[in-house]
Amino acid sequence: MAQRGLSRRVEGIGEGSVVGTLSKLLQLTCEAVLVFDGSGRVLLANEEASELFSAPAGLVGTDVRLLFPSSDADASLGPFSPEALPFPVDGTAAKTTCASATSRPVAMRVRCDTVRAPGETYLLLALPMEATELADRETERMLEDLRRANHRLSGTLNIVLDTIDADDLQALFGRVLEEITETMEADGTLVYLSESDGFRLRGVSSSILDDRPARFMPFGRSIERVAVRDGRTMRLRVVAPDADSLRQGRLTTRDVVNEETHEMLRVRSSMLPPFTSFMVVPVWFGGHVIAIIEVGWRRLHPLPKEDARLLDSVAHYLSVQLASAFTALRSQRADQLASFETELREELLDAATTGAEEGTLEHLGDVLREVADELDAALVRVGEGGDEGLIVADLPLNGPRELPVRLGALTGPHETDGVAVVPIPPESELSVMLRELGEPCVGALLDLGEPVGTRRFAMLLRPDGAEPLDELEAEFLADLAVDVRDIVRGEEAREQDKRIAQALQTGMRNELQDVDGITAEAVYSSATATASVGGDFYDLIRLPGRRACVIMGDVSGKGVEAASVSAAVKTALGAYAWEGLAPARMVRSLNEFLLGFSRLETFATLFVGLIDLAEGTIRYCSAGHPPALMVSADARQISALDVQSGVVGAFHDIAYQDGLAQLAEGDVLLLYTDGTTEARDEHGAFFGEDGLREAVMRESADGKTFEGFVGRLLVTLDDFTGNRLEDDVAMVALRFDEIGGTAAEKDDAGR
Repeated sequence: MAQRGLSRRVEGIGEGSVVGTLSKLLQLTCEAVLVFDGSGRVLLANEEASELFSAPAGLVGTDVRLLFPSSDADASLGPFSPEALPFPVDGTAAKTTCASATSRPVAMRVRCDTVRAPGETYLLLALPMEATELADRETERMLEDLRRANHRLSGTLNIVLDTIDADDLQALFGRVLEEITETMEADGTLVYLSESDGFRLRGVSSSILDDRPARFMPFGRSIERVAVRDGRTMRLRVVAPDADSLRQGRLTTRDVVNEETHEMLRVRSSMLPPFTSFMVVPVWFGGHVIAIIEVGWRRLHPLPKEDARLLDSVAHYLSVQLASAFTALRSQRADQLASFETELREELLDAATTGAEEGTLEHLGDVLREVADELDAALVRVGEGGDEGLIVADLPLNGPRELPVRLGALTGPHETDGVAVVPIPPESELSVMLRELGEPCVGALLDLGEPVGTRRFAMLLRPDGAEPLDELEAEFLADLAVDVRDIVRGEEAREQDKRIAQALQTGMRNELQDVDGITAEAVYSSATATASVGGDFYDLIRLPGRRACVIMGDVSGKGVEAASVSAAVKTALGAYAWEGLAPARMVRSLNEFLLGFSRLETFATLFVGLIDLAEGTIRYCSAGHPPALMVSADARQISALDVQSGVVGAFHDIAYQDGLAQLAEGDVLLLYTDGTTEARDEHGAFFGEDGLREAVMRESADGKTFEGFVGRLLVTLDDFTGNRLEDDVAMVALRFDEIGGTAAEKDDAGR
């Protein structure tokens, strides 16, 4: 054998492809190849050598003398000397016998020569002399090739059968990646799907779940650009770093060889999969690459052209499936973000409408933290500093820091009526500054405008190398910003409505006029959960001839409209009472008035009673209102005024009817709104009519005065609910002290 070593460039073959050429040579040759060092230790063996020689523990590391035993095999091997080998080491051919894997000696033709390399190294080629042995070995090689081909064909068929009409994305990705890994006898498989700004990792085979592959490959900045350019599967190998690169410390870039073209590619280490040998498979659909599949091996592995062509065929089949999966994945993510946005909007609305002391803006911080968790980003609070309007950011690692970028100069595609979402891509000025500080540096700036006069900003940032926010995520943030703006505006409007409603109710204050022969008291309690003005109202109007009109009502809704309708109803009923109309006629007239006064869905429940003390009667109309309770003077009997009619202000042509009840001295009439009986305890149980009756009888018992009667009932209600009323409560109690003639007439009769 010629005494020439392998140079750095052999007949036009570059240094980067020498290792690949040697690997292919070892794979193709029918000869057994061994490389051993000056101590006789085997350093390298090809597949032919592993099948030919007997070495139970494996060839690498075995003493080469054990493969060619001499007659005194039981003797100690002693120090290694090449002269003691049963063949020369000068490159000439020789015949010898080896210990074969079949446990019988095999006559071999060998050639062994030294290799010009650091240290003492020998290369040995061996071939069985017997034609039958050689034929058997060639047959075994053909059978192995056939087995591998059958395995590939079977795996490809499984991929087709297992993914036909797949509609479960997780199952689709899971099956495809596992099948490809198994079919190619690889260590792992990754799949990236195309987005608007690059390829995002969407699937990882189970064998490499503990690795940390790149989650995002931007367009034109990684090996995907070569795969797109070539249009077919690329066979790649990561080149071992040289000594100079190792001395520099962390390897930020690596050299990768295209085994088809021998082109050397320089790729950022963070963009490489966790493999040494791997194939990059572009998946085409409609003239565009919609996905990148990476199949790889952790150690150096031969990458036959046939396997590349097979993966191209698999990709061609999967293109339709992945296109459908891509569309479904976007739809699924859009639905997920829409649902999440609804949850956040409900949180903000709840903070705005339930009387939470912190209000919407204070609750906004909690909402933004939830958003950051959902988007796998860090939340960074941002302010505007100095006269120049520079960004002042409370950074996760560096703390508060002024950045030389003006907030006003940042603009983005998602701007709506004072709010905006400004992307922070990896190449932007702001991203570069954050990257130099070692901070998360890709994401978006959220501009919430100027709610209640204060400009509010936040940044949502991901680490360097992470995928930027995609279009769906940016739209989600834009919608959330609009929600915050609208809710804050609504909160301001509600506060204004509340002040107007309070002014209306102050101007139309509930009152009980003094009526000779009647002792009256009332109580009104707003719901603590909402702390807003409602539509409950009551009145006691003194009329001529020892008569009076008592009114209690509840207008649906809250705020300005409920208060304005309450005021209108009280005014109208007062006028009707002075006209001398019967209660049912009063309510009928009021129904027509309300249908023309307010919006359709506003209605009221009413109790209107005309009291005649001289006759000892009360004529009433209860229009959808809870039935009034009458307690006898001796507190032994309680009855309901149960003649009922429909609500007021809902429909035309409703029939209203009067009820009539007798009064006796000392009787007590209790009127109340439905907030009383519909109050709930902490377990959700209603106070109910039975609870009210029991409380009324208890507070009317012997020894308890009428004074403070409704106040004691309200205390009972607060104890039941734990001071958590969900609706307004109004109660009016009337005690009838003089029935029949006047007090003066009674005195005259007594004399």
